[in-house]
Amino acid sequence: MIKKMSFLWKNLFIFFLTIIVLKGEEVVAQEKQACLPTDTGPVIPTTPLVIFLEKLQETALNTYGHKGFDPKLYVDMSLRFNLSETHEAFNKLPRTDNGSVLAPHLNGFLSEYMNAAGDDLVYVEPVDFVAQPAGFLPNVDNLEVRAWALEVHSLWKNLSRQVSDQVLDHPDLHSLLPLASPVMIPGSRFREVYYWDSYWVIRGLLASKMYETAKGIVTNLVSLIENFGHVLNGARAYYTNRRQPPLLSAMIVDIYNRTSDLDFVRKSLPSLITEHNFWNSGIHRMNIQDSQGKTHYLSRYYAMWNEPRPESSTIDKETAGKLSNFCEKQHLYRELASAAESGWDFSSRWMRNASDLTTLCTTSIIPVDLNAFILKMELDISYLAHVSQDESTAEHFAEASKARQTAMNTVLWNEEMGQWLDYWIDANSSSQGTYKWKASDQNQSVFASNFIPLWTQPFNSDDDLVDKVSKSLQHSGLLRDAGIATSLANTGQQWDFPNGWAPLQHMIVEGLVKSGSKEARSLAEDIAMKWINTNYAAYKKTGTMHEKYDVEKCGAFGGGGEYVPQTGFGWSNGVVLAFLEEFGWPEDLKIGC
Repeated sequence: MIKKMSFLWKNLFIFFLTIIVLKGEEVVAQEKQACLPTDTGPVIPTTPLVIFLEKLQETALNTYGHKGFDPKLYVDMSLRFNLSETHEAFNKLPRTDNGSVLAPHLNGFLSEYMNAAGDDLVYVEPVDFVAQPAGFLPNVDNLEVRAWALEVHSLWKNLSRQVSDQVLDHPDLHSLLPLASPVMIPGSRFREVYYWDSYWVIRGLLASKMYETAKGIVTNLVSLIENFGHVLNGARAYYTNRRQPPLLSAMIVDIYNRTSDLDFVRKSLPSLITEHNFWNSGIHRMNIQDSQGKTHYLSRYYAMWNEPRPESSTIDKETAGKLSNFCEKQHLYRELASAAESGWDFSSRWMRNASDLTTLCTTSIIPVDLNAFILKMELDISYLAHVSQDESTAEHFAEASKARQTAMNTVLWNEEMGQWLDYWIDANSSSQGTYKWKASDQNQSVFASNFIPLWTQPFNSDDDLVDKVSKSLQHSGLLRDAGIATSLANTGQQWDFPNGWAPLQHMIVEGLVKSGSKEARSLAEDIAMKWINTNYAAYKKTGTMHEKYDVEKCGAFGGGGEYVPQTGFGWSNGVVLAFLEEFGWPEDLKIGC
């Protein structure tokens, strides 16, 4: 009798659970019909493998719980067998009454059917690594600093990987994309090459005299343009619908300036032109009409995706759970992916309400730094075309750069603040796809990105402008004891106060140096020395280089955001070496906090 009752209750439970699921699906369907779609942009679909890995990720969260859970781990795994066989075995796993899988069963499945995350990359020693390169950091006279710099230099061996033959032979079993040349990974959970990280990795490799490794990284990124029409966020199947800040041209210029390899330039130039076209057409191009009636063209971030980011799917669904209907959630997913495309994931910079991530509006913002990067791309392509004796292309992109400079001065520059400001698009000011410029639509909050245009030649060559922007930076509140803060808002997001990031330090410092102003160089050196000190102190305490640092406390690494602080770390290593190459270190100057 007891067994019969148990059987009856179990079947009743399953019946009601089925009703609940069907009702839920009905509610979702009603939501889709009832809400007005606010997201009508393009979507690049993901692969069946990624969809399965997301399902595995969600199951793992239900099984193992939130503590220490990293959703990216599961979409980085590869299959031991084909997807059909793996999916069938997964569906046959015993489920509890609430639909979850017990840990022993899931552990067994992972062991039998899945390879560990990172197994599809193999260690490879860089072909051009030398323990003590000739001419390495010639102006570092302090023996303690030189010894540490050589330790940082040696980290390139730790971060060097090659895509395994398994990926090349069976790409359908891997979310990792096949790349021909060795890669430098950032470190920790970031087990693949990333786009904008690669620029500062290359800057460090150039300081380390590792020119062939640097060229190999560029060759891989060029292959992504040849296959996808643009460089991806990272070399994963789940990144094919978004990018990162476009810095490929800067990588190629810096390598060419060290190597004079003209064949390398000529092979890369067509792909740079393809990428420039991508960022300046379609959904990325924005038309702004100034008060004189002249229309200017600038660019924005806009991910081609409106579902949860696969590597953070469980997190995005939880964030979207605060919203009331399907359309709002779909719009939020687009904004989350677009913020990730910016590299600043996440920051109050993209939010209407700094305390509420669901108010992200990245696609409604014309960002200062993105347009500075594209301006540099135009100048770089012009320069590279010129050295390749393609004067027609050189002239075309020189003119494009002048138009963008004018647009940035008109739309983004704020004379009173002495900064370039992100421009927030007002949908009510649009007429046939052109928006009328209003001063009130500039975001007057202070971010480190407000000073990034100084990195580009048209702006750092203007003495009066450099003086004005330098003074603005000094009075901005961003300059702290251990570097430049990302913003002044302490929101708990990782691209906000008190975090400082290596790329932001480097671009601002290098822009000041390139100006040729003694005062600007002095300011740059002060910032760089503080950054080197905090990196050194943290390294001595922890034995690692960190992804980000707390600029309030010398020797402290940063925090916040949706994952635990990471170590390794590609761009931090690169910026320290680039700073030591530029400024050196006197023999009698102490290092540390």
